[in-house]
Amino acid sequence: MAEIAVLVFVIAVIFVVRSVKVVPQQHAWVVERLGRYHGSLSPGLNLLVPFVDRVAYKHSLKEIPLDVPSQVCITRDNTQLQVDGILYFQVTDPMRASYGSSNYIMAVTQLAQTSLRSVIGKLELDKTFEERDIINAQVVQAIDEAALNWGVKVLRYEIKDLTPPKEILHAMQAQITAEREKRALIAASEGRRQEQINIATGEREAFIARSEGEKQAQINKAQGEAGAITAVALATAEAIERIAAAIRQPGGEQAVQLKVAERAVDAYSRVAADATTTLVVPSNMTEVSTLIASAMRMVQATTPR
Repeated sequence: MAEIAVLVFVIAVIFVVRSVKVVPQQHAWVVERLGRYHGSLSPGLNLLVPFVDRVAYKHSLKEIPLDVPSQVCITRDNTQLQVDGILYFQVTDPMRASYGSSNYIMAVTQLAQTSLRSVIGKLELDKTFEERDIINAQVVQAIDEAALNWGVKVLRYEIKDLTPPKEILHAMQAQITAEREKRALIAASEGRRQEQINIATGEREAFIARSEGEKQAQINKAQGEAGAITAVALATAEAIERIAAAIRQPGGEQAVQLKVAERAVDAYSRVAADATTTLVVPSNMTEVSTLIASAMRMVQATTPR
């Protein structure tokens, strides 16, 4: 009896082990019933029919990074490039991933390599370095169309390294050096040009400022001279008016005659004081009175009545 009980217990354990399956999160298990696809187990506790159902395939539904082996690609201008990259994909259909391809990982890897060679073959060497994003997008598009039959979704592809031959690399470095030297020379010439422009602008502004200063100085001088002339004229006019007014007063004419006579005598005295001058004294002193009378007539003629 004990042996039968042990046998029954062992059979029960075997049935439980084969019928109860616990699937982890983000995983999918494909179940076959009598060798035919039956369904996919979702995460959690699942029950199977012992000896009828079996777990044939186990897939991870997480995003999977796949290293694509390095390969040699030929560009449009017949230059060899050593290219390697990394592919990110995800299993979206466990049934197709199980039966669509015998090895979907190898299929995706080979398709990535062939698609990359095809894309790079359409580009020239310089473009391959400038348009990495375009290359990545075209590779993903080419792989994703075929990978749908394998239950795989290609998320993205990234080129890790593009390595040209040593000769091409050396030529590219020389070209980069020449371009940098060219930009340095252009920058230096632009600096000198800007410096000359700044100097010319400064000199022009300084010349304008000096000319404006000289112009203002001349204007001020002219205004000063005009003011002085005006002041002298006003003073002369005022003096003449006062003289005329004094002449019209009683005894004014006699004062003028006396002043003219004093001036005449003073002039004769100064001339006589000069040793180098020969003085001829008038024989008739009436000429002096005649001079005084002429001066008085001129004063009377210019004096307003």
